[in-house]
Amino acid sequence: MTDQSLGPALVEEATKKSGLIWVRGEAPAARALWHVWHDGAAHVVGDGPGEQPLPGLVDGGTAEVTVRSKDKGGRIVAWTAAVREVAPGTEQWDAAVAELKGKRLNASDGEAMPERWARECRVVRLEPRSSTTDLPDGSLAAAPLPSPGITRRPVPAGLPKLLFRRKRRKADG
Repeated sequence: MTDQSLGPALVEEATKKSGLIWVRGEAPAARALWHVWHDGAAHVVGDGPGEQPLPGLVDGGTAEVTVRSKDKGGRIVAWTAAVREVAPGTEQWDAAVAELKGKRLNASDGEAMPERWARECRVVRLEPRSSTTDLPDGSLAAAPLPSPGITRRPVPAGLPKLLFRRKRRKADG
């Protein structure tokens, strides 16, 4: 456990500097989310077409947030957050969206993005409740779902001969 006097400063500084935070709300698994730190809380946008999913982040609920190091990727601090959905058209929404818009990469709609977020997405504020919690033990990695893309299969019998033949031709030429 971190010294409580350093807790809020550590949460803010680590979360500001990290590009991703791992968030687990009422869903069973934590999810990596891009975010911005604004006005004393992490803000995320999602649950709309082309945006990150926000499973388990329910207005009025709580979430466990784990912050990783931007340099090394290791866990720095974990904290409990109060989850609050920010209503479109409010001052708080406008300020949070201005920050989020500046950090959103590869948006297809550019300047129209805030209007789309207001219509189709949710902006969620994750406000620290407890300054720090114990870092989770172990990996926290979930096993990948079965898929033909990750299943190993034997190498076709003729493939090594084809690859070897190409290398020899290049060396002869």
